[in-house]
Amino acid sequence: MTIAELKQLKESEDKVEFKAAERNYPYAGGSHTTQEERRKCFLGYVVAFANEGGGMFVMGMADEFPHEVVGSNFAEGKVGELEDETYTRLNIRVKLEEFYEDGKRVLVTKIPSRPVGKMLKFEGVPLMRVGESLRNMSDEEMFSILSEQEPDFSAKICEGLSIDELDESAIRKMKESYARKQNNPGFLQLSKEQVLTDLKLLENGKLNYAALMLLAKKDVIHAKLPQCKTIWEFRNSEAQIHHDSRVVVDEPLFIAIDNIWKLINQPTLNRKYPIQSGAYIFDLYDFNEEVIREAILNAIAHRDYTITSEVVIKQYPHKITITNPGGFPKGVTIENILTVSSTPRSRLMTEILEKTGLVERSGQGVDKIYSITLSEGKAEPDYKNSDMFQVSLTLRTEIIDRAFHVFVSQYQNSEKEPKLGVEQIITLCKIRNSIFQNLKSEIVSQLERSGLIERVSGHTNRYSLSGEYHVLVDEGLKIGKRYMVKEVELILLALQGNALKIGDLEELLRDSLSRNQINYLKSKLQEDHILKMEGRIKGARYSIADKYADLRGDVLLSAVIATLRVKYE
Repeated sequence: MTIAELKQLKESEDKVEFKAAERNYPYAGGSHTTQEERRKCFLGYVVAFANEGGGMFVMGMADEFPHEVVGSNFAEGKVGELEDETYTRLNIRVKLEEFYEDGKRVLVTKIPSRPVGKMLKFEGVPLMRVGESLRNMSDEEMFSILSEQEPDFSAKICEGLSIDELDESAIRKMKESYARKQNNPGFLQLSKEQVLTDLKLLENGKLNYAALMLLAKKDVIHAKLPQCKTIWEFRNSEAQIHHDSRVVVDEPLFIAIDNIWKLINQPTLNRKYPIQSGAYIFDLYDFNEEVIREAILNAIAHRDYTITSEVVIKQYPHKITITNPGGFPKGVTIENILTVSSTPRSRLMTEILEKTGLVERSGQGVDKIYSITLSEGKAEPDYKNSDMFQVSLTLRTEIIDRAFHVFVSQYQNSEKEPKLGVEQIITLCKIRNSIFQNLKSEIVSQLERSGLIERVSGHTNRYSLSGEYHVLVDEGLKIGKRYMVKEVELILLALQGNALKIGDLEELLRDSLSRNQINYLKSKLQEDHILKMEGRIKGARYSIADKYADLRGDVLLSAVIATLRVKYE
């Protein structure tokens, strides 16, 4: 787009608004007090354009055709900040460009459309653009938007796709998965055409996009739907901008999901932590296979395929983030993600994934992610970076409550009934954290009957986890018979980033540890290759071993404590 091209645009025909905005144009209402005047601002026009399917807001050009350049100082020198602030306020990504003619500045804001079934609001009010003015939406217009249904992209016919362009190994994998899940070995003997027809991938001789995404050869997928791919990246540090490894996975989904898991599950990237408490022994991994597969398949199946970007997986030593284009399906929010039933964007593809056992039944996949993650003693799955245009899930590796994992697992592996579902596990987590608001009485009663919680003396609506949990917590304060966790943590935090003489270390920790305790810990941690000594006798300095030298804070503590537990428990 050039200024010459901008001058030829017609506002109503080309979905563009021109404003001179030479000086002091308001960003968000300015000093006005009435809603009618406050909405005549930058954010007001962004909201109105997005609600009408997108468009351009041009500042620094006259309203009258052919739109003479007058120049604008709006957000001059702050274009990046303007994009960030607009995203923070509206969860919408606008793109800004600056142009100049005879030293006069023009600012063009390109505004995307709102998602299907959702509207944007300025100061709580949905706006629309009528002629040169902004007005509030009517009830009928709002109802029309809220009633919109997203078409099933996966059921659309993929013109030109033939059976010969499908991957034989993907078809075989689908048949085997379906036969196993449905307990129907006869399904393996059906012809390709019959299998495709039975699963509604082939109708009236034509294949649809579900067939393309699930089964087509990679070069065919690339030609017909290039955004149908998953990008996997690994970074050694969360602060890194550039990746250490990057792989594009663009095979059909029945093949791709195994290849994606192999990337994540490399032995050096998905560490194993044996957990032992009495007779209970179980291996926990940084990334649980069931959780990761469910999260990835959800991202691929529920993404918006009309957006030309990919599913992106960013893996780090202590977390993984899975982001897919398109916001939550209609009716789903971060607040109700565990309680609402939604309609998937690619319903047909999702149904096939369910029938073949690759994902849980619709609406239960997130439950599985939550229940497994929380029962492993890890932090709650984090969707906070999601908005109307993307869903972003972050899963952290740290086991923040080892005792809770043992507590839940011992019950689940026992003969006691009923077993715990996602609501029960979440309720246990809330009680552990002393959150008693909005607990479901029937769930609380079940947990109390099961002996997992007990009423706090003197209170009618306060509970605590049973004594068995607190015994496990006390056990978790120790690492075998060699260390106390708190003492190790104090030494590590004192030495992180430092090389200290013994006298300096004693001075730092004199309010927490005695000289004998420090000498004991120093000696044992050297034996276990957690600390290293440089120099001799009085000049000797102590620091954290090279393996952990770049780690800080909780990340350092988690890594060292996990290493010691593996060795001594």
